[in-house]
Amino acid sequence: MTEATAAPSSVDTLDTPCLLLDETRMTRNIERLNALMAGHGVQLRPHLKTPKSIEIARRLMSTPQGPAAVSTLQEAEQFAAAGVTDLLYAVGVSPSKLDRVLALRRRGVDLTVVVDSIDAAIAVARRAREAGDAIPALIEIDCDGHRAGVQPGDTGQLLAIARALHQEGACLRGVMTHAGESYGCDSVEAIADMAEQERLAAVTCAQAIRAAGLPCPVVSVGSTPTAHFARSLEGVTEVRAGVYVFFDLVMAGLDVCSVDDIAATVLTTVIGHQPDKGWILVDAGWMAMSRDRGTARQRVDQLYGLVCDADGKVYPDVLLAETNQEQGIIKVRPGSGAVLPDLPLGAKLRIVPNHACATCAQHDAYEVVRPGAPGVVARWERFRGW
Repeated sequence: MTEATAAPSSVDTLDTPCLLLDETRMTRNIERLNALMAGHGVQLRPHLKTPKSIEIARRLMSTPQGPAAVSTLQEAEQFAAAGVTDLLYAVGVSPSKLDRVLALRRRGVDLTVVVDSIDAAIAVARRAREAGDAIPALIEIDCDGHRAGVQPGDTGQLLAIARALHQEGACLRGVMTHAGESYGCDSVEAIADMAEQERLAAVTCAQAIRAAGLPCPVVSVGSTPTAHFARSLEGVTEVRAGVYVFFDLVMAGLDVCSVDDIAATVLTTVIGHQPDKGWILVDAGWMAMSRDRGTARQRVDQLYGLVCDADGKVYPDVLLAETNQEQGIIKVRPGSGAVLPDLPLGAKLRIVPNHACATCAQHDAYEVVRPGAPGVVARWERFRGW
C-alpha cells in the first residue's frame, strides 16, 4: 500500500475538487469516542470503511495489529499488507469470497466473517473443513429491522446456525449487530433507546447460545450514534463505529456532533456565475460529493452540503443546492434572508458533506490540513474497490 506522500505547500495550489482533512478535528473525534469506550470498559473495534487509509487506521486502532472492522475484502487485503492482523469482515460473506478469506488467514490474519442463515453457516463450515482452517464467524442479529440478521426472538434459527458453525468445521466466535436505524432517530434520547435495544438484542442472543452449551465469547454491537449515547454496555465485549472519525452533516443533524466537529470537506473552485438566477457555479458536482442526500430526512435539509470559505468558516444558509456530474450550483437557502458571498472566479471554497463515507469514496487521497499550520501538511492516499 502506498502511504503518506509529499504534499503541496498551499491549499491554493491544489487541483480541485479534492478532499481536505482537518487533522485536529479528526484527532478530537477519535479521542472523544476512545474516552467514552474507556468509561464503559469496552473495547472499540473501529470500522475502517470510512477512511480506507492506513495513515488514519493507525490513529484509530489501539495497536498496529488492530482490532478493526472492514466492509470489503479489498480493505482487509490492504490493511493486512500494512500489518493489521485482527480484522472483522462485517458484511455477510458469500461462498465465492471464502477463498480470499482463507488466503488472508494463511498470511496470519485473524479474519472473522459474518453469517445470518443456515445456508451461509454450512457454506463457511464446509469450506473451512476442506481447507483445514476453522474460519471464525459471528452470527448477525437484526436488532432493528434495518438490514440482514437473525430475529432476536427466533432462538430456533439462531441455535441451528450456531450448531452448524460449531459442529461442522468453522469456529463459532459469537454474535454481532448494527443499529442502522439509529440514523433515523429524532432525538438523543431516541438514540439512547436504540442503543439499549441494540445491546439487549445481542446480549440476549449470546445468552441463548451459551445456555445451549455453545461458545459465544464475542458480543459485538455498534453504530456511530449508539456508540456515543449508550447508557449501558453490560454484556457487550466490543463496539464498532466508523464515521465518527470524520463526522458529517447527517451526524450533526442527529446532534451526535456539531458542524465544527466535521473533519472532512471537499475543496472546490468557483468556475462561473449566474447572477440572474442567484447561482455560483463550482467544480464540485456529484462525482466529487456523491449523490447522498441523507439530511433530506432530517429536520434541516442541507441539500448537497454546507458552503464554507477556504479556511472552513461556514457561510450561513449558503448551500450546494444542485449538482451535475462535474458542476455544482451554490444557492441561498430559500426563505432564509441570507445573501450569496461576493466570490470572484477562481475563489476556493469548502463543502461540508452529508455523508462522509460516500463523499470520501469519490477521492483517492486526503489533503491534510492543520489549523495554525501553513498550507497542507501531508497527503494520505486512500484506496477503493471490493
